[in-house]
Amino acid sequence: MANQYIDLSTVRFLLYKVAELETVTKLPHYQDHNKESVEILIESVKDFADKELYPYIREMDEQPAHYKDGKIIVHPQIGTAIKKAGEMGLIVGSFTYEEGGLQMPATVSNTLDMIMEAANNHVIGYWGLTFGAAELLVSFGNEELKETYVPNMMEGKWGGTMCLTEPQAGSSLSDVKTTAYPQEDGSYKIKGQKIFISGGDHEYCENFVHLVLTRIEGAPAGTKGISLMVVPKHRITENGLEFNDVITAGDFQKMGQRGYCTTHLSFGENDDCQGWLVGTANEGLKHMFLMMNGARISVGRGAAAIVSAAYHASLQYAKERPQGRRVSNSGKKNVAEEQTLIINHPDVRRMLLLQKAVAEGSMSLVLEASKAYDLSVAAESQEEREKNHLLLELLTPMVKTYPSEKGITAVSNGLQVLGGYGFCSEFILQQYYRDIRIFSLYEGTTGIQSMDLLGRKMTMKGGKAAFILVEKIMESIQAANTHEDLKPYANTLGEHLQLSQKVAQFLMGFAMKGEYERFLSDATIFMEFFSNLTIAWQWLKIATAAKHGLITGDTTYTEEFYESKIHTMKFFYKYELAKNHSLSKVLMDENVLTIPTEQEVFVG
Repeated sequence: MANQYIDLSTVRFLLYKVAELETVTKLPHYQDHNKESVEILIESVKDFADKELYPYIREMDEQPAHYKDGKIIVHPQIGTAIKKAGEMGLIVGSFTYEEGGLQMPATVSNTLDMIMEAANNHVIGYWGLTFGAAELLVSFGNEELKETYVPNMMEGKWGGTMCLTEPQAGSSLSDVKTTAYPQEDGSYKIKGQKIFISGGDHEYCENFVHLVLTRIEGAPAGTKGISLMVVPKHRITENGLEFNDVITAGDFQKMGQRGYCTTHLSFGENDDCQGWLVGTANEGLKHMFLMMNGARISVGRGAAAIVSAAYHASLQYAKERPQGRRVSNSGKKNVAEEQTLIINHPDVRRMLLLQKAVAEGSMSLVLEASKAYDLSVAAESQEEREKNHLLLELLTPMVKTYPSEKGITAVSNGLQVLGGYGFCSEFILQQYYRDIRIFSLYEGTTGIQSMDLLGRKMTMKGGKAAFILVEKIMESIQAANTHEDLKPYANTLGEHLQLSQKVAQFLMGFAMKGEYERFLSDATIFMEFFSNLTIAWQWLKIATAAKHGLITGDTTYTEEFYESKIHTMKFFYKYELAKNHSLSKVLMDENVLTIPTEQEVFVG
């Protein structure tokens, strides 16, 4: 089963039948795209992934990116992949025609990226961040900045990054110290350091366009004084590219995603680093959130892709590995029988089903958020655009977090399927386990995403975003209720929806009393609770689409395929959604055990 890191039948089913791509492509903004054109893209991207990405994933782990003689050295295939991605239009796909792109729906572009990331999660970030940086320049940069940088970025000749984190600040962006000093010619002199800069430097791009959060000299303290600057590694002069005093100080050596460089950058060590303001002074964090929100969805997408790859690797092993014998109804094993394949053991099947449930549920959630983005851009009424924007805002922290956190558990189960072999470098499961671990840290840790979900997104506009999600879930419950054998699961989801409202009301009581630390103290538990509910919604949608296929005799997919989706939905409800009962008890427990008090608890 060569190159089986993702199932295209499942990808197509989720895209066409569950996310219902046609509701996006029928809109005037996306009308040049249809199922036929998307199929061509899927096939070409899968071919690209099979030939240029998947064969190199283990090499990139064994020959990691590293710092040597002032330079970042990466696997040479990264250069080949970036070049071909540029030629295929994969970097510019989501830009509008006016911006030089293909005006591709995010629902499609994220589908293509999932295929590539399942093949090799070390590579896509190089041009994914370039796209994000170019998008930010297109959205907020003046014409001169756009003309200077964006065309080369779109072609993959120049890379792009986002530079937020500093050694002393970490995720606390209000403590950013990188300083921009105004110059007479309208530029700024930049001084400071940034760490953990993904794709920050390598030899396969002629230049790197860094989008840097800075504080203009004299700006207000905190996030209200942060500005966004474009700071290229090489500035453009009449004589070509000239070094801009952006020094690569090192590369962080990581336990996973070792082919994806993570740099330490120093700006202005020689007092000769120039930057140019993007957008409005002191509104840099607001501007950067355009890129950050897209990056957060990309993180969830990448994690979902790794779970898919790990699932298929462990599934293949389980279908080939004989060990032990099935337990008979007498409770005894017949040692005279031949050994059975481990896929016949119930506990192995449980672990495989967990992986399948997390992988496909996460992929569906990524497409749900992508569709919300597309409709927020292109829906024909302002009301629909606003509703989908709010839905996207609510979904984003869950899209980033659920595949990343639950993905760790899923990939761990995949490793467990292989037993001792899973821990050995001969098999790729141990690499997937190391690779996925960073995804809960990228673009804001789980704790940050959880506080965003509970503290900002659940309360925004008087809870309107949450109300929109409830409406969507109720629509899916009603659709499932038209099928007799799905009614119990629709009812179960309805009960859990009511439970979530009870939990939310309990927690909101603390916010209303001004007890914000108590309100947010269990935000990460709430993230798990609310994400389980949201993924259960996705699985009910998947099962309903599968049931419709069975009833109508739609032979696009096999009967076995449809039944497997319904079976996995049942698994998720029994083994995962049921956990929300205990999580709700934690969330509504009056005991407060994690807020610091005068009593010292970390003793001994």
